[in-house]
Amino acid sequence: MLGLLFISFMVLALWQCAKRGSPTGGPKDVTPPKLLRTEPENFTINFKETKIRLYFDELIKLQDVQNQLVVSPPFKHAAEITPQGTPSKYIELVIKDTLRENTTYTINFGQSIQDNNEGNPNSFLTYVFSTGDYIDSLSVSGAVKDAYNRKADEFISVMLYEMDSTYNDSTIYKSPPLYITNTGDSLPFFELKNLKAGQYALFALKDANKNNMYNQGQDKIGFIQDTVTIPTDSIYLLNLFKEMANYKASVPSFVAKNKIIFGYQGDYRDMEIETLTTLPDSVKTKVLKERDKDTLNFWLSPTEMDSIIFTVSNEKLEKIDTFTVKTRKLPLDSLKISSTARGKFNPEDTFSVLASTPIQQIDTSKIALKISDSIPLTYTYSLDSLTNKINFDFETEPNQKYTISLLPGAITDFFGIQNDSIDYKLSTTSLAEYGILRIRLGGNVTYPVIVQATNEKGEVQRELMATESKLFEFNNLEPGNYVIRVIFDENGNGIWDTGNYLKKTQPERISYYPGVIEIRANWEKEENFILSN
Repeated sequence: MLGLLFISFMVLALWQCAKRGSPTGGPKDVTPPKLLRTEPENFTINFKETKIRLYFDELIKLQDVQNQLVVSPPFKHAAEITPQGTPSKYIELVIKDTLRENTTYTINFGQSIQDNNEGNPNSFLTYVFSTGDYIDSLSVSGAVKDAYNRKADEFISVMLYEMDSTYNDSTIYKSPPLYITNTGDSLPFFELKNLKAGQYALFALKDANKNNMYNQGQDKIGFIQDTVTIPTDSIYLLNLFKEMANYKASVPSFVAKNKIIFGYQGDYRDMEIETLTTLPDSVKTKVLKERDKDTLNFWLSPTEMDSIIFTVSNEKLEKIDTFTVKTRKLPLDSLKISSTARGKFNPEDTFSVLASTPIQQIDTSKIALKISDSIPLTYTYSLDSLTNKINFDFETEPNQKYTISLLPGAITDFFGIQNDSIDYKLSTTSLAEYGILRIRLGGNVTYPVIVQATNEKGEVQRELMATESKLFEFNNLEPGNYVIRVIFDENGNGIWDTGNYLKKTQPERISYYPGVIEIRANWEKEENFILSN
């Protein structure tokens, strides 16, 4: 009996010790700060104050308030918000503007107001006041999508311009809107509240410099072509795109003794570069586009002239610029050869040789293609003068090694310089290391189309075009995750065309297959892609 009591006493003592020594810390705080009161009261009419205070039930902090805060109509001068960087139980907003008469203002704090300890946000807290006798109560809502990318940008501004006697197509470049809101950092939906009845133009902007106006060189834009009449039951979808910049020629400059660069914005295809200065007969010239840059390269034989005067014209726009380019002491740009592939070679790819100076001549007697290091293999080639590269076409077999040899003099450039001897070694692997993906389109399909297989970053891995219904087969895909998109190539030019606000043209439509498609080695997969409007 005494033994049983002793054991019971020890268990009780140990339990008490364990109870005292196991702190729980309590449940995690997940409650956002609560707004207790405001000065003046929310939804005040005949507002004449310059300061607004919001009081909370706990210490709060402001997080990313520059992106999160949206004032509609926008203040011309940003309001001063305090305190920032210091926890407080209130926020004070000082208005620097002269407020419009008979106007309802909405101040949306987004998710910038958070409790000091856990960062729980008081989501989309809104303070509303009117300088008139009543609060406007109408609204308009919708969503924003990106015309090209699968995922829309974060914090897109959505704007309403009143279509009064002062409004025209250029207003968005020069003036802020009457009403503004933005999408959040995760969902691309918007709602403009506390609006007055009227007729409006509706825009979306990815506003790079946050001035509430459209800057073509920096911003993406989306617009509704029809007038938006409020009140409305319509839900609007805005298609956000980056315009091709308006044509503009940049000041040219020497970058090498034999090379002058002419930068540009917009479409270069109607640019003409001519010399007003009479060049010596010994000076030869050639113009090529720089690969992957908005630059035209003006190649010329080295000359001792102090300066050259050029005209850069765009006949389509009836625009002519005149530039004087002064020579500088610079080295020559010399011929350098590179290739698009070395080592493992996918049979669907094209092997190309690229040159840094203009390719003038190709001597195929000095170019050899061999399989298994010794057996000659036939090939064909083409010179792509736009990108200044030589494309080679030849049949490949699995599990083989190939050598492309360029002997001295295989390539001669514009200045008579020839290549040194160089070998490129390629190897193919078993076709079982690749997968095959077949895409069958259905539903609302209009041809021609471009079907692209991209990686998850949106980088194009393969593309196929069609002018009529067919099965799209992507062979020899590297194992990995793929995204399929369909470009509706309305003008049949083989590329995606963006929109233009002033011309009132929307970008060509793109549809994305829902979800990501996994391809594994030695797999064959077929997917049906049913498209809708």
